[in-house]
This record gives sequence, structure tokens and C-alpha cells, in this order.
Amino acid sequence: MQGLSAPESRQELETPHCDVLVVGGGPAGSTIATVLAERGRRVVLVDKDRHPRFHIGESLLPLNLPLLDRLGVRDAIESGSIHKYGVEFVSAFHGKSVTYDFSRAWDKRFPHAYQVRRSTFDHALLQNAAAKGAEVVEGWRVTDVEFPADGEPRIEARAEDGAVRRWRAGFVVDASGRDTLLAHQLGFKTRNRRNDTAAVFGHFTGARRLPGKAEGNITIAWFDRGWFWFIPLADGATSVGAVCPSSVFKTRSTDLTTFFMGLIASCPEIADRLKNARLDTPVTATGNYSYGTTRTSGKSFILVGDACAFLDPVFSAGVYLAMVTAFMAADAVETCLDEPQRSRAVLRRYDAAMRRAFGAFTWFIYRIREPAMRNLFMSPRNWFRVEEAVLSLLAGDIFGDSPIRGRLFIFKVIFYVTKFAQMRHRIPAWRKSWAGAGTEVAG
Repeated sequence: MQGLSAPESRQELETPHCDVLVVGGGPAGSTIATVLAERGRRVVLVDKDRHPRFHIGESLLPLNLPLLDRLGVRDAIESGSIHKYGVEFVSAFHGKSVTYDFSRAWDKRFPHAYQVRRSTFDHALLQNAAAKGAEVVEGWRVTDVEFPADGEPRIEARAEDGAVRRWRAGFVVDASGRDTLLAHQLGFKTRNRRNDTAAVFGHFTGARRLPGKAEGNITIAWFDRGWFWFIPLADGATSVGAVCPSSVFKTRSTDLTTFFMGLIASCPEIADRLKNARLDTPVTATGNYSYGTTRTSGKSFILVGDACAFLDPVFSAGVYLAMVTAFMAADAVETCLDEPQRSRAVLRRYDAAMRRAFGAFTWFIYRIREPAMRNLFMSPRNWFRVEEAVLSLLAGDIFGDSPIRGRLFIFKVIFYVTKFAQMRHRIPAWRKSWAGAGTEVAG
């Protein structure tokens, strides 16, 4: 038997090896680690945090529930959640509110979702991954991933005390969320200039909620600077946040808490609901709120969830997209490991499916602050069953050969007709304004 003579060879044997190394222990990372471990893969999940830990994005979609069933954690999640039966839209421009109940969606099988504490929710998913066989390593931040031309990926992580750990893996899954580890390292992260927004948020106790069955509904409130989310949680807390164009944040001349309270005061509905409430958490802000990537995979790696892209959260799609792309990515990773010759084709299909999933929401998100879109949401009509189709979209029904695709196309046509009609009504006012300005200049 030939002995080991090169230091590199000894190092290879000393470096732990796994089939798949997952970076990040949020919903995307825990989901794909669970699925692959259940299928007999040696999975290591490395997370920079120690759970439970705080995270924003507490609102699930109805189509999250079948995914929780597949993971076997639905009962555990439901016990600490509040039921969300619909979405309430409030418009300061219209002076009213409209509620969309999921029970009226095209597919009636999913009439509710959950509002969850992300610290509890994410911890339950992570514990499930460990219980299903994944090795979970917490408190270590992955700092570098190398992709040798003639070998397997090598991963390096560091602890807070500076200690270093390394692994070799057959495949790397980037589920690092907004850290976007590989997209940042490899240079294919892109800023979403069509939706240049930022957010500021906090948790309150004592907020006034909707009565009865609607208590757990999420509220989306438009105001002149953007929109607010209002998410009731089962323990009595309420998550409240404002999403505004980044230009609004550039005008800030006070501390963050005062700035946040000023935004709340400028939205009558949210201000009224919080008039007897107490802020219980530090106010937090995050910029560069929307981004994408030019690639979602490559030789021996794949991106899932927020590591691929992050959308304006007006439709609460973040956790759902994280989990559903993780299920899709698990199938792709399995094929890449078992049949390397099919890797390119499989990863191309994953990229197309992922972009369809995100793209189903982006058309609406890009236009959500336009007057024509607000008017349609605040005056719902079920012409050609378009309201049922939009509700199904809001529930997460964006895959398969669902008939809602045709109805959503009709909705888009209605939107453009509405927008054009509004522009025609504004033309006389614009002409009058221009004429007035010209007279003043001439004078």
C-alpha cells in the first residue's frame, strides 16, 4: 500500500467530507438539509447564528402548509402560531379597507396560513433537520468556498473566537439568505433598480387588532411614502414595518426610532392601531431591500431562497419561496451527485423554475404603488374569475398548469386599460398646468 507523502494528501484525509454542505440555517437551508438527509445523504448544515434567534418575515402563505406536512413539522408550527385567513389592504388614498379571504381563492383547499415567530419557526425547522440526520453546526460563519478545477469544493468557516473549521463536500448549497455568500464572492449579485426600497421595523404589544376570526390577518396599509405591514403574532406581539423608496430614508435627520414613529404618524390607520401600544424591540432598518442574481447555480453549487433573490415583501412570499425552491433544489442536487453528466440540463431547469416562481410575484410588486393597481385592489371585481386567480397567487399557487395563469393575464390587461384611462383623464390637468407655467414664464 502506497504511503502518504504529500502534506496536501494528509490534509485531504484530515478534512471532514460530506455529500452536501448547506450554508445557512433559515427555512431554505433547513428544508433542503432535511430532504437530502432523509434520502440518505451525508449533510452538514453550517449556520452563523445560534438558534433560536430573531428574524423578520413572520407571515406564511397557505401553500406553505403542504410543505410543512412534507417535512413533518406542521403540528409543531401550528401550536405556536395564529391563523391567518386573509389579507387586508388599507388605502389612505381611498379611505377604506378591503379584505381578501383565502377561502375565496380558485383552489379552495387552502383557506388559511399561519403567522409565526420566526425565532421559533426557524428553530423548529433546524431541529427537524438534525432529527432527520443532518449534522447541524451553529455559531460558525462560512467565510470562503473554493472550487478547485480538479477537485471537490472546500469550505472554510470561522467562529467568533477566530477558530477555523474546514470541510470538503460533493456539493455546496448556498442558503445564506441576505448574506448572499456565493453571489457576493463570485460577483453575480445584482441590485434591483426597479424596486429600490428599504425597510424599518419593530415589535409592539397592545396594538389594536381586527375583531374575531380576522384577528390574525395581515394588514397592508398604503400611505404617501410607501406601505406598512401589520402582522399579529400568537403571543400578543405585533410586527410592524414600513417599506419605502430608499430616497425616503436619505431624508432622515433624526435617530431611527424617531424616524420610524414619524412614518407611523403619517399613516392614519397604523397610527390609530398603535396609539395604545408599546414598542418592545429596538427599531431596525435594512437597505438594499431588493436584489437578484445573474446565476442560480454552477459546477458543484446551487443557490436557494434569499441567496438567489429578495423581493419587496408586500405579498409575504419570502418564506414560501425559500422552502419551495429548497425542495426543487434538493431534486437537482441529487441528480448532480448521482448523474454528473446531466448536471447542466438539471441546473438549467432549476434556474428556469426558480425564476418563474419569483417572476410570478414581481410583475405585481413592481406596480403595487401605482394608482391603477391600488384602485384595482381596493375595488375588487371577480370578472372572468380574476379575483379568485389573484387570491390564488397571494396564496402561493404559482406552479403547475393551474388555470389561474390565463385569468392573471386578463387581470394584467384590465390593469393596463385602467392605467391608460387614468392617464387620459389627467392629460387636461397636465395641459392646464403646463399652460399656466408657460404664462408665468412669459409674464
